[in-house]
Amino acid sequence: MIGVLVPAHDEAEHLTACLRSLAIAAAHPGLAGEPVQIIVALDACRDGSAEVCARMATETLSLQARCVGAARAAAAAVLVERGASWLASTDADSVVPPDWLVAQRAAGSDVFCGVVDLGPLAPQQAWLRSCFQRSEHWGEGHGRVHGANLGVSVTAYRRAGGFAAKRCSEDVDLVCRLESTGASIRWASAPVVTTSGRLSGRAVGGFADYLASLAAAEASPSPQLSLAN
Repeated sequence: MIGVLVPAHDEAEHLTACLRSLAIAAAHPGLAGEPVQIIVALDACRDGSAEVCARMATETLSLQARCVGAARAAAAAVLVERGASWLASTDADSVVPPDWLVAQRAAGSDVFCGVVDLGPLAPQQAWLRSCFQRSEHWGEGHGRVHGANLGVSVTAYRRAGGFAAKRCSEDVDLVCRLESTGASIRWASAPVVTTSGRLSGRAVGGFADYLASLAAAEASPSPQLSLAN
C-alpha cells in the first residue's frame, strides 16, 4: 500500500486542487491496482480546511502542534501502522501530476527526491517564476529536497527515524539522515510538482520565505561601479 501524507495549516484555498490531483494520481493505471491511502494532517486549522477534506471524502487527523515536521510525522505514523510500504509526501498548496506515484514506485530506490515549479501566477508576478527557475537545479541528480515532491520506502524511513518535529526544513533533515544510513536516493528531474508562489507562508524559514528572499534580491538595485578620476 502507498501512503500519501499532506500537512495543512489553514490551506482551504488550495486543498481542493491538491486533493483532486492526488485522487487522479492514486487512480493511475500504472499502479496496477495498488491501494493508496491519503491522510491530511490538519495542524491548528482555523479555516475551512476540514470542510474541504470532508467534501472531498479525504481522511484527516487533527493536531495542534503548529509544526510541519510533527504534522508529517503524525500522518506517516498512521500510514505505517496500517501497513504502507511506501510514503509519498506533498504539500497542501501543491498539485501533483497524474504519474506522480507511478514515477516514485518505478524509481527503484529507497528515496525519491523530485523537483517543484511554481503554479499559476498573476501576470505582474511572471518575473518570480523566472527568478525561481534560475535559482533551482534541474535535471537528474539535481540534489534538491522538497517536501512537496518526496517519497521514501517505509523500511528506510524507519531506519532513519522518521520526520523530526521541526518547524521548517524537516524534509531536508530527513533526507540527510536517510543518506547517513546508506539509503539509495533518486534525484529525479520528473515528474514536476507545482506549488504556490505565495511570498508569505505558514512556516518561518519555509518555501515561501525562500521565494520572498529571491524577490527581495531581485528588487535590490545592482551596485554601481564608480570610475576613478
